[in-house]
Amino acid sequence: MNVDTADVIGMVREKFNFNVDKRALSGPNGEKTGFFGLFRDDTNECVGEVVTDRYFPHTTDDVLALTEAAAHVFEGVMDAQCYFADGHFVCLQPTRDYRKAVFGTNDNVFPRVIINASFDGESHRTTLGFYRDACRNLARLRSVNGVSQAIRHLKSLRPKMDDLIQTFSVLKESWGNITTVIEHMQNANIRLSEFLVQVYGEPKEEQRSKTIHKNRTEEIVQRLLRERLVTGRSNPDSEFNVSVWEAFNAVQGYVQHSATRHGSPSDVARAMLAMNDKYVLKAEDVAMKILAS
Repeated sequence: MNVDTADVIGMVREKFNFNVDKRALSGPNGEKTGFFGLFRDDTNECVGEVVTDRYFPHTTDDVLALTEAAAHVFEGVMDAQCYFADGHFVCLQPTRDYRKAVFGTNDNVFPRVIINASFDGESHRTTLGFYRDACRNLARLRSVNGVSQAIRHLKSLRPKMDDLIQTFSVLKESWGNITTVIEHMQNANIRLSEFLVQVYGEPKEEQRSKTIHKNRTEEIVQRLLRERLVTGRSNPDSEFNVSVWEAFNAVQGYVQHSATRHGSPSDVARAMLAMNDKYVLKAEDVAMKILAS
């Protein structure tokens, strides 16, 4: 069942029921420094980076404006998730009308709009990624044109709603480009061992490196076999040739769900971390080179 836009706005507002204040930083003797820190107004927790007087921290209303614009462009929302970590992160999944069947009816992907409004002095960024039902992977293909848009970190975004909607419409149009690339990945084959060597390299001679390599490879192989069972694919041949789509998702899924992370990040946080992980980025580079060859 689709979630009404107003319900999504209410959920995001309830999750982010605070703002971030800019406060002057002083030296050890109370002298002025010309620099400012960013602090949550509910917990006084310091977030983001040290900024200058020219910096305007965005507000919860700005995040709500981004969320509303995304929901407006995709004509309804099926799912919404959000969390805060030195910035606001919101994931919106449009309606099932945008679903794409990759392999039969058991390997579907959905677009996911990812809003990243961090306090690092950079522009807000919206990205169109994809969520894969078969493995609960949330990924992006940064090599596809139009999947990421920067939005200037201005004092207020609410009056610029029309501009935001137009920006998000570019993401909507890029969904067709993403699914075309995914189809090409599904139709190209690679030996999994070769793919993993190109992504991770050969293990070093010391025993610890060999053990890490062995354990990681076994986990990736088991993940791929489980996904083959779920999606109705047959067992791989003796050379373990698989589609480039499977190989990419096996690496991305390992990084998102199994790789060791400091602390206890939530599922959404793990997905966000995986999107910028160097091995996931390398896996995409390898996949694109295979398609181009």
